[in-house]
Amino acid sequence: MVNYYYFCTQNAKILKRNSIYIQLFLLLSVLTGCDGKKSDGPVVTPWGTVMDSVVVSDAFDLAQIQRNGELIMLTMSGPETYYDYHGRSLGTQYLLCERFAEKIGCSVRVDVCRDTTEMLQKLEEGVGDVIAYPLVRDNARLAFDSLGWVVDAKKPELEHEMRMWYRSSMLAEVKQQEQAMLSVKNRVRRHVYAPMLDRAGGVISKWDQLFINYAPTAGCDWRLLAAQCYQESTFDPQARSWAGACGLMQIMPGTADHLGLARDKMFDPEANVAAAARYIAELSGMFRDVADRRERINFVLASYNGGAFHIRDAMALTEKYGGNKYRWTDVSRYVLLLQQEQYYRDPVVKHGYMRGSETADYVNRIQQRFNDYRGVHSPLGGSYQTPRKAKKERKGKYRV
Repeated sequence: MVNYYYFCTQNAKILKRNSIYIQLFLLLSVLTGCDGKKSDGPVVTPWGTVMDSVVVSDAFDLAQIQRNGELIMLTMSGPETYYDYHGRSLGTQYLLCERFAEKIGCSVRVDVCRDTTEMLQKLEEGVGDVIAYPLVRDNARLAFDSLGWVVDAKKPELEHEMRMWYRSSMLAEVKQQEQAMLSVKNRVRRHVYAPMLDRAGGVISKWDQLFINYAPTAGCDWRLLAAQCYQESTFDPQARSWAGACGLMQIMPGTADHLGLARDKMFDPEANVAAAARYIAELSGMFRDVADRRERINFVLASYNGGAFHIRDAMALTEKYGGNKYRWTDVSRYVLLLQQEQYYRDPVVKHGYMRGSETADYVNRIQQRFNDYRGVHSPLGGSYQTPRKAKKERKGKYRV
């Protein structure tokens, strides 16, 4: 039998020694080719390998980007550039950049900047690869292609590849692609069920028992959970959105991972509703500063749809312009205004543009349906009631 301890110890020593050799070789390579050109004559490595030449370049050009597997896009938030929509990155410039990245075999990472100065600085420092934002063309060190994108002149291979790839028809194609994804008709594939199964019998849907069971986890009335479910999937457990949201409560894969919902259980009705209830409770905790529970549920619903960070941005705008940031009627106004450049570029806004009209409508529709469902008293029982603070403090000792 091999002595495992001896084997590991000896291999560790060899690896340590070779790592020192590799570091020495890299230093030698830099010293012999620091001008970015081929070094004179063959280079012999410390372990005896002969290399004809060493090429060292300080430009992270196309080949290095492909080897790294990531194209870094510098831009600013906006409907024509980049924004997050239900966990999916959208924006005309982003979708174009995504197409180009697929062409060269890379993924896209977006670095959202505050202004054009920051974008130019990051580009010249090599922090990003391409600026996907219209800029005034007055910098001799920068190369501009027909898209209006900007790359550093030190990356001629990247710029050449972009010029060869781009066709003028692409702009219209990605705009059409984005509109198709955002259209109500194509957004969610689902079978539309009736919003009320049996009013006289007190039955909203076939999933009422699930809503009753998990409403205490969510901290809300079960009929509100039912109203939200109808808005998400119209009670179809097999509903799926183009962005990947699944099931009765349209949970995104990333959110499922966060909540501990297995991917193969995302269409399971009970697992899906249970995970959604945990998520609602988590969002409620994030808005604990909204003291009024009836107000807080609006913030939670808005966050479920549009993202908690965007709702916090709207709250910051509300406070800046003199409104009550804890009252939804005030905040919803700025949720809508986050579609306008004047507001999503405001210094207090940290997460940029959002499709606020959809989020505001989402909250309104659920509340309207909840008002309709409030008259339903299910024969299944188990109605959740909002906890009330005791009027008087009890005195004495009690057994637990």
